[in-house]
Amino acid sequence: MSLSLKHITIGVLVVVFALAVQALAQKNELSGMLGRAFISDQRIQGAPTSDPDLRFGNGLTFEVNYARQLRTLGRNFFSLALEVPFVVNPDEDLHAALPIRIPEQYVSYFVTPSARINLFAGQGISPWVSLGGGFGHFAASSTLLFGGPNTGTTGTTTGALQAGFGLDVRVFTHFSLRAEGRDFWSGVPQLHVNTGKNHQNNIFAGAGAVWHF
Repeated sequence: MSLSLKHITIGVLVVVFALAVQALAQKNELSGMLGRAFISDQRIQGAPTSDPDLRFGNGLTFEVNYARQLRTLGRNFFSLALEVPFVVNPDEDLHAALPIRIPEQYVSYFVTPSARINLFAGQGISPWVSLGGGFGHFAASSTLLFGGPNTGTTGTTTGALQAGFGLDVRVFTHFSLRAEGRDFWSGVPQLHVNTGKNHQNNIFAGAGAVWHF
């Protein structure tokens, strides 16, 4: 009888320990997103009125994001997490009707540590909002849109503010699907043309998967 009680006790302790470890472990998240970047056209100062705009392509964009849940509130109605989205747009094409000396394209990187609040934390469907700030870097191509080398400054590092929203849908214990939109408000890249702007909105819309561990 004592042996059976011992086995039951050990079994209960193992289950409690496993659940505790699982609950603790799932405070972490690692996510991967794939989507597009959207940047509004910009008016080139002094350009003819027939086609004066600098236009941006919708570059294929990637995001890797680590998050750590800090606390839950209201019986898991809210959760507060610290997240670090790292977003890369490897090929942002540029277009202009005028034969002006702008780069063919540029690469952009954003790293913006942020606070994220989830509703219905840990439930099947959880909408969220995010706000934070960090920096962005733009690296222009070494060639120009209409041919020739880009001999000007190609790299620009700037501060960036991030605001985002999204929806997580739990599909397995450790995995969720996520759709999101984020706006990185930053300085402008060195494009060697005057648009009269000091800042621009770099909007990312994407979807992917989240691993809870």
